Amino acid sequence: MAPGPDGALPAGIDLHALAVQLRRMNGEINRLAHGFAGEQGLHATDVQALAAILDAEEPMTPGRLREHLGLTSGAVTACVDRLERAGHIRRVRESADRRVVHLYYAADGRAAARTYFRPLAKAAEAACGKFSEGELSVVLRFLAAMNEELAPLRSPGD
Repeated sequence: MAPGPDGALPAGIDLHALAVQLRRMNGEINRLAHGFAGEQGLHATDVQALAAILDAEEPMTPGRLREHLGLTSGAVTACVDRLERAGHIRRVRESADRRVVHLYYAADGRAAARTYFRPLAKAAEAACGKFSEGELSVVLRFLAAMNEELAPLRSPGD
C-alpha cells in the first residue's frame, strides 16, 4: 500500500494509531534499557553506546561512537572507560596502526545483556509467531524505512 499521488496514506491506515503503537513500543524498550543500566551501574547513554557497538557493521571506534551518540570526545572517553571498567566492552588496538582503537562487546558483558534482555527476545519471538513470513518481511521493511526517514532529522551534532 503505497501513498497516493498526493502523498496521502491509503484509506484504512490510521497514522495516529501507528504513532501511538510506535511510542508505546519505544517506551517499553526504553524502560527495559533503563532497568539494565540501573542494574549494571551504567548511564542510559552507556546502554545506547553498547547497542551501537553491538549493531555496528564494522568494528566501532571511539570517534564513530562519538558521532553516533552526538557526544563530546571527553564524554565518549568517560562512557568507554565506564563500560570497560564494568566489563561490558574491551578496547583493541589495530595491529596495522596502533593509534586506531576498536571497541568490542566483551563476552561477559554480552552474557549479562543476553540474560537481562531474554524476556524482550521471547516477547519478540512470540509476536513474530503471530505473523506470516511475508508479513514480517513487510514489518522489517517498514522499520528500516522509518529509521532511514528519521536519520536526517537528527539535530546537528547528533
